[in-house]
Amino acid sequence: MSSAKTSNTKTPVATIADSNVVSKYKAAAEVVNGAIRKVLSASKEGAKVIDLCKLGDAAIEVGLSKQYTKDKKMSKGIAYPTSVSVNTIVCHFSPGASEEGAEQVLAAGDVVRLQMGAQIDGFAAVVGETVVVGASDASPVTGKAADAIAAAHFAGEAIQRLLKPGNRNMVVTDRVQKIARAFGCKPIENTVCHEQKQGDLDGDKQIILNPTDEQRAAFPSCEFAPFEVYLVDVYVTTGDGHAKKSALRTNIYKKTSTTYQLKTKAARAVINEVSQKFSKFPFTIRSCDDERKTRMGMIECTKVGVAQAFEIHEEKAGEVVGQITFTVLVTPNGVERITQGPAFDPKLIQTDKKIEDTELLELLQTSTKIKKPTKKPAAPAA
Repeated sequence: MSSAKTSNTKTPVATIADSNVVSKYKAAAEVVNGAIRKVLSASKEGAKVIDLCKLGDAAIEVGLSKQYTKDKKMSKGIAYPTSVSVNTIVCHFSPGASEEGAEQVLAAGDVVRLQMGAQIDGFAAVVGETVVVGASDASPVTGKAADAIAAAHFAGEAIQRLLKPGNRNMVVTDRVQKIARAFGCKPIENTVCHEQKQGDLDGDKQIILNPTDEQRAAFPSCEFAPFEVYLVDVYVTTGDGHAKKSALRTNIYKKTSTTYQLKTKAARAVINEVSQKFSKFPFTIRSCDDERKTRMGMIECTKVGVAQAFEIHEEKAGEVVGQITFTVLVTPNGVERITQGPAFDPKLIQTDKKIEDTELLELLQTSTKIKKPTKKPAAPAA
């Protein structure tokens, strides 16, 4: 009698080669593009940080409720909770109602970084923008704030063009650093752009934007290929690039792929809730059933590596951080950006610095589309 054979067949990886996958990415993008516009419009003098966070999350939930309504079993949810990081707070600030900074009121001139994401069937779209409270054509952004915002914008434009198939990650690193220098800025250390996969924002291929010499030597080199998806995540600062860990409590976490037999009841309960509600996407503690128990359980979860904390970092007083974050689809026809806030307006962002490097200027003038080689007509028969 022959023994049964174990099947080694793997489930095919869903990619944007499938038009249905593209549709899900773009539907998620439609949701976050609408949500961030609502939060940007509400980011006015007198607005509270916690209210803006709740507004963004609610807008995503409402938007998702209108997508793929016939498939009741399809996973839909927040892929990154709305974060509102003001002035020296670099990123990941999404507090609970009772947390320090939740009741902070925006003032004219505040530099605010907003980020949020949505997913449909595990295919996520994320967007992040920088806004200066009260800025207008009559009162444009100038000085360091304009330098940082412009540097982030042009770095994002360059990355989109460099993600074409055949290019490599360290070329992107070098170009981003040159662009930042042109505006008197530096990318913040340890910021990384990731390949996206179904159910995961942290794919294998990565682009580090400001590596140390040791990181550069050890960082895996990779080549971009058709049908990949990337989360472009750019933070540049007018400072030295070293952001320090904040004293503010972490509120955003995500489940990792690490498995471990958790010892405490609180940790087992929270990882079970997280698995069911958020899978491996980032979430904020205020979205859990019991904030206090969740925070208790996360102590063990992060200690043993089954959960990752998105720590809050701060820049030095007097320096400014600019952010641009978006999801792109790499196709044989080009690199398509699917998430975006309002278009960059040089009348609103008035920096006195500019890019003069010929190579960079030529890069920024190139199309995000890929021209297909024209076929030569067949030679006439002899």
